[in-house]
Formats: sequence, C-alpha cells, structure tokens
Amino acid sequence: MSTTDPTHRTVIEPFKVKVMEPLPFPTLAERERVLALAGWNLFLVRARDVTFDFLTDSGTTAMSAAQWAAMMVADESYAGSRSFERFEAVVRDVTGFPHVVPTHQGRAAERLLFQTLVKPGDVVPSNNHFDTTRANLEQLGATALDLVIAEGRDPRSLHPFKGEIDLGRLEACCREHAGRIPLGMITITNNTGGGQPVSLANLRGAAEIYRRHGIPFVIDACRFAENAWFVKVREPGQGERTPRAIAREIFDLADACLMSGKKDGMVNIGGFIATRQGAWLPALRSLLILTEGFPTYGGLAARDLEALAVGLEEALDERYLDYRTAVSRYMADGLTARGVPVMQPPGGHAVYIDARAFLPHLDAAELPAQALACELYRALGVRSCEIGSVMFGKVAAMELVRLAFPRRVYTQAHFDYILEGFEEVVARKDAIRGLRIVEEPPFLRHFTARFEPLG
Repeated sequence: MSTTDPTHRTVIEPFKVKVMEPLPFPTLAERERVLALAGWNLFLVRARDVTFDFLTDSGTTAMSAAQWAAMMVADESYAGSRSFERFEAVVRDVTGFPHVVPTHQGRAAERLLFQTLVKPGDVVPSNNHFDTTRANLEQLGATALDLVIAEGRDPRSLHPFKGEIDLGRLEACCREHAGRIPLGMITITNNTGGGQPVSLANLRGAAEIYRRHGIPFVIDACRFAENAWFVKVREPGQGERTPRAIAREIFDLADACLMSGKKDGMVNIGGFIATRQGAWLPALRSLLILTEGFPTYGGLAARDLEALAVGLEEALDERYLDYRTAVSRYMADGLTARGVPVMQPPGGHAVYIDARAFLPHLDAAELPAQALACELYRALGVRSCEIGSVMFGKVAAMELVRLAFPRRVYTQAHFDYILEGFEEVVARKDAIRGLRIVEEPPFLRHFTARFEPLG
C-alpha cells in the first residue's frame, strides 16, 4: 500500500523516461565464457556483458532533467566557484553543519577524516563498518569495531530497525577503550547488515553516550534519506513528520557526517565531509589540496557539484522514497514466494539473499555467497555483489548476496522478468558448486580477487 496515496495499492515509478539505453542480452554460453575469463569475480565482468546490473547502487543513478539542466550552468572556476556556493548552501540547509569539504566520493571523505583524527592502536566503534570504511581504518593501524544489535545478525528477525547499534556494548566499549576512541560512528542505513535502518531513538542514545565520553559522533550518511523514510513509516510518533525534518534532527545529533553522494545524493560521482568542528578544517583542507583538489571543488567538476546540490533535495521527496522502498519490498516478497530466503524486513536500496540458507550444502570455506552471485549472472545475466567471507576476509557472520537497485533505472517489468528467472535458479540450486580463491590482494580483496570452481 502506498503511504503517499492511500487510494491506490500500486506504488508507481514517480517519473517518466526521457532518455533510454539499450540492454545487452548475452547468451548463456557467452555468460559462462565471461565468468571464466573474469575469474568468477563479477567486478571484473564488463558492463557490456551484463543485462541487469545490481552490483551496486553507488553512482548508478539515472539523473533527472533538473540535474542535467543545473550542470549546464556550472561555474568551472578553479577557486571560488559559484557552483560550490550553491552546493555548500544545500548541504548546510539539509544537514545543519556549517563547514563543508567536497570530495570526489565517499571513500575519499573517509580517508581525509581518518588521516586527520585516527592513529595506530585507536578503536572506532560503529553499528557496522562497510568495506572501504573498514579498510581505511585498518590501513592506519586502527580497529574497526562492529556493535550492531543481535537482531541485525539474524536474517529472519523482523525487528524494524535491525541496523541499530547495541547501546550497552557501546557504553562498555567507550569505558574499556577510554582515550583510544578518536571518533564514534553509525552508518545509515546499515549496508553491511542488509540495508537496515537505525531508529531515531537509537541514534539519540548513541549520541548521548558519545557525548558523555567526549567522543565526536560521525554519521556515515550515504543513505540518510532512506533511513529518514524508515523512521517516518516505522517509528512510533514520527509518521506526521517529513523525511527532511527527520534527517535534520539526525544530523543535529552528530558532530560530523561522511557522505558518498553516489547514493542518496542521486549522482554518478561526488561526496563530502560536513561538520561543526571548525578545529578539524585546517588539516582536512590541507590533505584535500594535497590529494583531491582545491577546497571549492575537492576533485570534482563544478557540474558534479551542481548535480549533487539538486540530488540531495530530490532524494528527500516523499513520493520518490515511497517508490524506492516499494521496489525492495516487491522484490523481497517475490523472491520469498519463490523459495529464496532474503533478509527481512527488506531495506531501502537492496534485497539481500541469505546464501547460507539457500545453499546449505556449501560450507563457509566454499564461499556460498560468491558462488550464488556467480550463478545469478550465469543463469539470469544479473550482476550482484557478495557481502560475506570474501568481502570481509574472514568467516563472516552472514553470507549475503546483495541485489542493489540503481535509482530510477529499472521498471517493474524488468523486476518481474528477473523474478521469473529465479525459478530456474531455485530448481537447480543443489547443483551449484562452491568456489575457492586463487589470487587476492592484501586490501579490499573482493574487488580484484580471482576464483575457480571446486570439484
């Protein structure tokens, strides 16, 4: 049921198509050959060989006419661009943070902030750190500590806010590691844990603990609008508020945020750090100039700043957010009806298949999530992403396959076509073989590792 139009059961795409791009349709034999050449790593598959690309929702958005129009009036001045002024004004208005540092994407923001604040031996708690966040901390010699609630590690739990941080464990962490925590984090929504949201009540609790221990609170805000929507529709007492007002209260609880604009910024590239900690700025801007660009462009073209300024506003539109979450709900229900176990309740940007439950004949060493992701490409031409033991370099708590849906790209007919194809995958799931790693780098191995089938 649509929450924005109670007279209709169907949540329609709140847009019309103005530009189209043909889909590739490689044959089964071609897909099998592509898999072998790519070493069974879907990151190494060319986009021209993929029919439905659910590898990530990052940077894959279809931008709006308003965004393209804004790009045409961009001021590409190296310093003092009026496009930066517009971008800065929007970020300040949405987040309330007075200081804005643009970066070319989220991981650049992570690197700048962590190099400024973090030293070897430090501990940084969060609900769950995502892959680049963890890697940027660990390469500095720090420990990235995950403190998500127990329900967040249970794919079957129907807890409405499974992304929440365990406040009891957070309090204990702050006491145990006093003096070694340069910042505390929460990711909204919690990508590692299935795109699960964090309640406003939990964010308030975390902020109070961090504040009491004198620890700066930093929000990884790349899907802040989706999280605000879940607060509106799931948290008691929040239903009459706008996503924008909820988002602003969330930011008001924190000292800073990191943002990959490639998610809820609705753009193909871009990010930023926003903070009320003016003392951090000299170091941040020095590193920015050294590695990214001048503080009024941060490694981006001004046209990207213009598009991001528009996108941050569009991401908070209620009709868009209703549609966005309806896509994940529709796919989760469709997969469940076909016998495919998925993370429940569905999150905002993706559906996460529980590969461990779907392929019980494969143990963790046989990399069930990577094996299933490869099978989805082989059988359906769908590129997805493993979030499990391959990504995290150890036996993971959950073996998930993420189907991340690009914003405003695919239609219901595409999703129905994919759901039909899953029936074939279910029928032959017992024949799916595991994989082993034959080549891997020291960091973020899932991007470039190579595999081979077992048996």
